[in-house]
Amino acid sequence: MRAAQTVLPEAKVFELERRYPFLFRLSGRQKFQRLVWAGSLILLILFSIWKMDVSLAALGSGAAKLGWMFALLFPPAHHGWLDVFLYALLETLAMAFLGTLFASLAAIPLGFLGAKNIVSNSGVHFVIRRFFDVIRGVDALIWALIFINVVGLGPFAGVLAIAVSDMGVLAKLFAEAIENSDKDQIEGVRSTGAKRIQILRFGILPQVLPVILSNSLYYFESNTRSATILGVVGAGGIGLQLADRIRINNWDEVGFLVIMILVTVALIDTFSREIRMRVIHQGRTRP
Repeated sequence: MRAAQTVLPEAKVFELERRYPFLFRLSGRQKFQRLVWAGSLILLILFSIWKMDVSLAALGSGAAKLGWMFALLFPPAHHGWLDVFLYALLETLAMAFLGTLFASLAAIPLGFLGAKNIVSNSGVHFVIRRFFDVIRGVDALIWALIFINVVGLGPFAGVLAIAVSDMGVLAKLFAEAIENSDKDQIEGVRSTGAKRIQILRFGILPQVLPVILSNSLYYFESNTRSATILGVVGAGGIGLQLADRIRINNWDEVGFLVIMILVTVALIDTFSREIRMRVIHQGRTRP
């Protein structure tokens, strides 16, 4: 049954409006501020459209070309390259898995260092958090271009790019989870005479482990797509095969590769979501 709604008498409403007018109507200053913000947003949008050369005519002509390009993708075909494509797909999955694994392992100690309830010194905390910002502020594609020049072409550069870019993001997420951990459980472990490392191990880690696992699984699924893009710039994997086929205009093979990528990402998304839900549910029901 739906809960009954409480209706205030009209006199009571008038009394509340008289005592708290800011709850019922905007002041002139508030109206002016909203108009300024709305006008600024509209001007920003119009300026961006003008500066980016957004054109409905170009969009219309481009839609016809896009339809022609999609028509070339069908019917998809591999022309005897199936074993090469499968190997490249496995290479992409390995790149995403290793990059996520290394990022997660590095982010766990960094997350503890970046949590205020672990490192209380404000100066150290500021430096560590800004380090996270610098790492995650550079896109994985840029890191891939950097590491390609450092270690050469191939999946190893992709693994390093994923690991470094995700390390900053995961460390920030882990640090926030650690800061939000239950203080009562920590105090309970401390009351037994446990040392600092034991407090971290038995008082905090069991609380944040579901968050660590769920975020790591999510980023593995996301990095499968990222690894495909990294292959386009020379980091190996199925992205490299995709870039080669686009360059030589073998669009039916491009269609086959796109379908392989979509099916793989969908399967990983399904399995990782199921594992995440199990981990989160176990974390909530653990006594």
